[in-house]
Amino acid sequence: MRPKIAASLAAAALLLGAGACAKSEDSGATTGTGAAPVASQVVQSAAPGAATCTADQYGASKIDLKTASVGFSQSEKEANPFRIAETQSIKDEAAKLGITNLKTSNANSQFNKQIADVEQMIDSGVQLLVIAPLNSDGWDSVFAKASAKHIPIVTIDRKINASACKDYLTFIGSDFAEQGKRAADAMAKALGNKGEVAILLGAPGNNVTTLRTSGFKDEIAKVAPDIKVTFEQTGNFSREDGQKVAEQLLQSKPNINGIYGENDEMALGAITALKGAGKKPGDVKIVSIDGTKGAVQGIVDGWISAVIESNPRFGPLAFETATKFFGGTPVGQDIVIQDRAYDESNAKSDIGSAY
Repeated sequence: MRPKIAASLAAAALLLGAGACAKSEDSGATTGTGAAPVASQVVQSAAPGAATCTADQYGASKIDLKTASVGFSQSEKEANPFRIAETQSIKDEAAKLGITNLKTSNANSQFNKQIADVEQMIDSGVQLLVIAPLNSDGWDSVFAKASAKHIPIVTIDRKINASACKDYLTFIGSDFAEQGKRAADAMAKALGNKGEVAILLGAPGNNVTTLRTSGFKDEIAKVAPDIKVTFEQTGNFSREDGQKVAEQLLQSKPNINGIYGENDEMALGAITALKGAGKKPGDVKIVSIDGTKGAVQGIVDGWISAVIESNPRFGPLAFETATKFFGGTPVGQDIVIQDRAYDESNAKSDIGSAY
């Protein structure tokens, strides 16, 4: 079982220099009795010899974040609970630390706009960039501008295909392939290791979709070869698109046994489609990834079998990492966080940990 997510950031701080991380144990750990606390991100244990980065290696000047100009670039419009929680976490932690010059932008799912937003921040004199990238490729112009001014870039929640401690400082986020594997294990359990499954794919062009898909497929083939993936289509991480794709699915495959949503929003859209098709809770097993309150409530209501968390509360860990970096302490080039899981055993008691 995966360890219970601690509420204390102090535990995470001890591991920030860890870098690329070892695979943690699988779990749907509960918080025990009573209301579940809001869960801070906690770093997984590091693999021995994991790569780190220092300000000297990166060529960055040591600065005081309180007086620094900091830029945060959000990739998608904040209709998605993940994005709402992520942006709010960055803003809240900046305020808590006394950072008075925080510049924020939102690309509204337009990659060209995100590139332009970040380049404008660099031109305006930011000394640290925190980026939630829309796509994993296409950042060369940003790297060139940031490198010329020795501006550290912390990427969160999606990886950029580039070199850590050179093009960017570090990545903070989940092990997406592991999330897919855990979703596959949950689906195999829900279906009794047999049946037909559809995948609502995330948006193309980023490593989250690629790894959540490959992780799921590889694990299903390993643990439940009698489960066949017979439908795949992108729902773009959107509830509306997830509903539309699920409606198409139910027309072409009305007897589908399971739906794997690569985020909660698509899974919730699929539930709307299932209701419209006259399906009842549990007729089609759903497993998704994120950990929103709506999806966890979906477990309580019987529509969803399991949800693998992807914790969006990056503010404390992102700024703790930057503080250590600017203070001369090595930080991991890959900072992988633990993710809890929700199922019928803990959804009702732990919904307070969802977002």
